[in-house]
Amino acid sequence: MDPLSDVLSLLKPCSQIYAGFDAAGAWSFLFPAYEGIKFAAVLKGSCWGIIDGVSRPVRFEKGDCFLLNSGRQIVLSTDLALVPQDSTVLMEAIARDGVAVHNDGGEVLLIGGFFAFSSDHAAVPFDALPPLINAPQASSQAEVLRWSLDQLTSELRHPQPGGALVSNHLLHLMLVQVLRLHLTASSVDSPAGWFMALSDRRVSAAVSAIHAEPARHWTLEELARVAGLSRTIFAQRFKRLVGATTMNYLTRWRMLMAADRLRGGNESVASIAFSLGYESEAAFCTAFKRMMFCSPTQYRRQPGMLTANE
Repeated sequence: MDPLSDVLSLLKPCSQIYAGFDAAGAWSFLFPAYEGIKFAAVLKGSCWGIIDGVSRPVRFEKGDCFLLNSGRQIVLSTDLALVPQDSTVLMEAIARDGVAVHNDGGEVLLIGGFFAFSSDHAAVPFDALPPLINAPQASSQAEVLRWSLDQLTSELRHPQPGGALVSNHLLHLMLVQVLRLHLTASSVDSPAGWFMALSDRRVSAAVSAIHAEPARHWTLEELARVAGLSRTIFAQRFKRLVGATTMNYLTRWRMLMAADRLRGGNESVASIAFSLGYESEAAFCTAFKRMMFCSPTQYRRQPGMLTANE
């Protein structure tokens, strides 16, 4: 698989709620922060969004999709002058009926999902994302997003057997499309992080090689050749984009794979160590403890441990 598929597979995203908000008139609601990824699309009408960490209000028009990063609250409003109301009643209606209707609805319709991650390591890619990724209708990904939106609208308005599964897969598709849009739109001014590595053709080639053969005893020179750069230029470019050295990234990816296998199966620590390129269990345990703040055995026994060290 490619690196983006690798990481999303490791994180095991699942859309916990598939919901709609149908409103009319003048309104403003504060939606609290969520420890996961919020994803929404505007099917009808338009509204404003005020997001933590975003300097200016954002106008969302019909056909737009947006991703709200973990831990960010958002105010959705038809009028920026209105005082935001608490959204508890709306959230209760969504949990009960799937759709919250305000003022009899009919003017503005949003649908979305809340992505949770079964892995402890969601911070690895998503800490490097901005608070908001907006995918306007006119974007390069608009055709796929519009098709997905049409299907979601049909599932919302005309429930059928298997609808929850269909909606879940459609939301996953839209999540990937929005992340792709972010990758193509990333600039040199974007913050360093994992997604920046995938936005650069040469560095992405090296990251793909690491993901394809994580157990290989990679050297900086070999990865520089994969990227088509000199050793020095490659090392500088990788560190600038990712915020970590190449060897640190390789070790970190190995530890995330190991952590997932420790929690998800009954493999021995030695078996995992050798499969990831370590010549001894002791060397693997030392690397794991340095990155994960605990031994492999402790990690396996204790849920909810800290994520890999930067």
